[in-house]
Amino acid sequence: MLQCYDKYLKADFKEAAAKAGHPEWELPDNAGETNDEPESTEFFKSGGTYQTEKGKFFLTWYSNRLLTHGDEILDEANNVFLGCKVKLAAKVAGIHWWYKTESHAAELTSGYYNLDHRDGYRPIAKMLSRHKAILNFTCLEMRNHEQPAEAKSGVQELVQRVLSGGWMENLEVAGENALSRYDHEAYDQILLNARPNGVNKLGAPTLKMYGVTYLRLSEKLLQQTNFDIFKAFVRKMHADLDYCPDPERYNHFTIPMERSEPKIPMKALLEATKPMSPYPWYKEIDIIVSDATGFLRHIVTTILRVFKLKTKSKKLYD
Repeated sequence: MLQCYDKYLKADFKEAAAKAGHPEWELPDNAGETNDEPESTEFFKSGGTYQTEKGKFFLTWYSNRLLTHGDEILDEANNVFLGCKVKLAAKVAGIHWWYKTESHAAELTSGYYNLDHRDGYRPIAKMLSRHKAILNFTCLEMRNHEQPAEAKSGVQELVQRVLSGGWMENLEVAGENALSRYDHEAYDQILLNARPNGVNKLGAPTLKMYGVTYLRLSEKLLQQTNFDIFKAFVRKMHADLDYCPDPERYNHFTIPMERSEPKIPMKALLEATKPMSPYPWYKEIDIIVSDATGFLRHIVTTILRVFKLKTKSKKLYD
């Protein structure tokens, strides 16, 4: 469902349409409701309104409003925190349902004008670049086959496209998992997205995330088996290296915030909609949580824990 029907956006669209020589154009009334499938709507069906001149004008205006709003908010935040040792970040939503359809309807209704022949995310990255902001994305743990077939999700391709767009614009890129997961497979997928081309034994990886936020701290996470696997995951995130107390060796330098670069014209932002092939990802990560070493460590830890419990229990009854 489109989200642009308050009086201010209605007036803004009418003004934009009039400037484009189409004062008769109105906001779409055929895009369906929240639970409609794309092909059941006149707007998103194959050959629908979204492919017409009017539809393309609307979607460009709609997504541009999101870009402009984000730019203005970051500019205000930059003013507020000027001189402070902080970094700004903006989170991009992971709208992965209907990604493998022609219209990408879920993304389009969210303001992400992303199609197979139009990149809806790199303009966001380019906008963030003037504020030196971090691009934060989600869904790092998800894989396509875990999603309902009828959703036509392309979550892996979406993550690859968004992260690649950030790196192409020389941004720091961060991410997080969307759902609470405690299994090896989810952690391995996070590792793959955090280092798409694996560990570089000669230095820092060419592609690597600035940071990963794990969601979320809960009683279930702290259950012994889950926590053991989580600790193995954290160690793999550090490429099996020992703890380093010096944050500067992680290349995370936070300097006093400087004023944002000059505003990037919308025309220049929209040049980034030209699709580019995303960076290649390894099909499988080179260092995984569920390898033999991690599994054996878990088995040994479990045996020792059981032995200690039995020893303690024996002492109680002796």
